[in-house]
Amino acid sequence: MPRPTVAQLSYGSATVICSTLAMLLLSQASSPPGIAVIALAALGLGLLVAWTVPWPKPASAPPASATTAPPVHTEPVVPAQRKVVAPVPVRDPSPTPVREPAGP
Repeated sequence: MPRPTVAQLSYGSATVICSTLAMLLLSQASSPPGIAVIALAALGLGLLVAWTVPWPKPASAPPASATTAPPVHTEPVVPAQRKVVAPVPVRDPSPTPVREPAGP
C-alpha cells in the first residue's frame, strides 16, 4: 500500500480539525459520548477527504527501445573544418600628410 502524500495528510488533518471544531460549536455537546461521536465523525470525514485527493501517477517504465543499446556508428566522425581568413587592412582613400617638426 503506498504511503499518503503531503497533500493528503494536510487536507485530511485540516478537515478533521475544522470539522471537529465546527460540529462541537454548532451542537454545543458537553457530554463525553457526544464529543466522542463528533470526533469519530470528523475523523471519518478527514479520511474521506484524504482518500479523494488524487494519488500521484507512478513513473512509467521506459519503452523497450530505450533499454536497448544505442546504434553503433560505422562511419568515422570528421570534425567540421573552418577556413581561416586573415583580416584585410582598410586603406584610407585620402591620406593626410604627416607634419613633423623641422630639424634642430
